[in-house]
Amino acid sequence: MSCPKCGSRAIVYSCEPKCCFNHVCSDCTSTFQPATEATGGKLTGVAPPDPLPDCTEPAAPCTKCESIAVFQLDDGRLVCTDCGTLLRLLYTEVA
Repeated sequence: MSCPKCGSRAIVYSCEPKCCFNHVCSDCTSTFQPATEATGGKLTGVAPPDPLPDCTEPAAPCTKCESIAVFQLDDGRLVCTDCGTLLRLLYTEVA
């Protein structure tokens, strides 16, 4: 995930999924909330990465099942490993 304002990858997840998905860019201090939208495809048998990312890594909810088990595949696509939905990353609440 990159900052929608400056493109930096120095992103900090500043909240928790039970509350919101507020993220902060360490470089330009912009705040934003990532979201996803379905791209129309599904994959089966996709496992989460091992080891799992640290809990402070950027996260976005699956638009279909609301899981945060959304990961980027080697080919750049995003997939929810809980429901298999292929996703596109969106940015909301950019400030």
